[in-house]
Amino acid sequence: MKSVIFLVDMESFYASIEVARRPEYKGKALVVSGDPNRRSGVILAASKEAKYYGVKNAERLWEAKQKCNQLIIVPPHMQDYIEVSMEITSILKTYTDLVEPYSIDEQFMDVTNSQRLFGSPLEIAKRVQTQIWNQCGVRARVGIGENKILAKLACDHFAKKNAEGIYELKADQLQDTLWPLPVEDLFGVGSQMKRHLYDRGIRTIGQLAATKVEFFKKRWGIHGQVLWMNAHGVDYSPVKISTHDGQKAIGHGMTLPYDYAEKADIHIVLLELCEEVCQRARKNHVHGSTVSLSVSGASYEIRTGFHRQFTMPYATNAALTIYKHLCQLLDQFWDGKPVRRLGISLSSLSDGDSVQLDLFEHKQQQENRELGEAMDLIKARFGKTALLRASSLLPAGQARERAAKIGGHYK
Repeated sequence: MKSVIFLVDMESFYASIEVARRPEYKGKALVVSGDPNRRSGVILAASKEAKYYGVKNAERLWEAKQKCNQLIIVPPHMQDYIEVSMEITSILKTYTDLVEPYSIDEQFMDVTNSQRLFGSPLEIAKRVQTQIWNQCGVRARVGIGENKILAKLACDHFAKKNAEGIYELKADQLQDTLWPLPVEDLFGVGSQMKRHLYDRGIRTIGQLAATKVEFFKKRWGIHGQVLWMNAHGVDYSPVKISTHDGQKAIGHGMTLPYDYAEKADIHIVLLELCEEVCQRARKNHVHGSTVSLSVSGASYEIRTGFHRQFTMPYATNAALTIYKHLCQLLDQFWDGKPVRRLGISLSSLSDGDSVQLDLFEHKQQQENRELGEAMDLIKARFGKTALLRASSLLPAGQARERAAKIGGHYK
C-alpha cells in the first residue's frame, strides 16, 4: 500500500482567528501586524479580502496601507494562536497518531493506515477541513502526496488555488503539473539560490529536474542534491512525532526597537539574549561548545553586518561565559555602524549532566552553574522579570519588554 501523507495548512491563520473572535471583521480587509512604532510593523497575516488589494505577508505595514486605505489593523495575540494550533493538533490526532507539527499553522499527517476507519484520502481531507472549521473557525487546505515533499508542494501551489482547498500531487504527473512552474516555487529555493539558478539558465522546476544531479551535488553539496530530489518528488523522511527532539542548536534573536550605535547598548541586549538561551539549554539539560553571533545593519538597501562563530575550550550553559566570547566576536567583526538586529545561538550540544572540568576555572564554572540554576528556579516560580540584571534596567535593556511576548509579539 502506498503511503498517504497530508500537509494541513491553515488559511491566513492569525487573521482567521481574529475574524473568528470578532465577527464584525468578517468580509473586511484585515491584517495582523506588529507595532509600527517599534519597527515590528510587518504583516504577519492578511485576510483574503486584504490580499485582494495586493497586501502580502511579510511586507511592511506602511506599504500595505498604501494599497488599501480601509485596512483594519489588529495586533497579534500569540497565546491565542498557540492554543488554537494545539487544538488543531488534537483534532488531527483523532485520525492518526502520526501527526508532525511543521509550523504553527502547518502540520503533516500520515493517514496511510487510517483509510479503513475513515475512508479515502479525499474523504478524510474533507472531514478534517469540516472539523477544524466547526471547532476553530479556521479554513484548512490539504495537500496530499505519497511523501512529505509531494504533500507540501501540493498544498503550497495547487490546494491554495483549488476551490475545495484539497489537491493530490502524484509523482507520475509532475511533468504536467509541477515542472512548468518557476524554479523559485520549488521548496528550498530562496532568493539567492534563485539568482544562482537563473544565472545558469535554469528558470523552471522542469529545467532543474532535467539537469543531472551530479551538477547540483558538485556545486551545492547535500543541499543541491535535496533540491534535485524535491523537483522529482523524492522524499524518504517519515512523518514522526519526534521531529523536534534532539535539536542541534538553541538560539534567540530580536529586531531592536531602534538602531543601536553604542557598543555598551549592544552589550546589554547580548547579555539578555545569553540569559534566555542558557535558560533554555539548562531546561533541556544540555550545554554547548560553539557560540554564534549574527548582526544586521540598519540599512535595508545596503546590507551590512556579519555572522561569525567561536568554539569555546569547553561546553557550557553559563550566560556570562557565553557572553564573554560573544563580546569578543563583536569587538573583532563589528564595523561600528548602527545595528538593527541581533541574534545568538549555542550549538555543538551535549549532555548537560556531564561536565568537562577546566583546570584553572573549575571553581568559577561551579559558581556559574549554581547561579544559573538558582535564577531559573526563581523565574519559574515568580515570573521572568522577578530577577533581572541591573543592566536590563537601563534604557537599552529589552528584557522586561520581551518577557511580555511570545515569539517577539505580545501574548
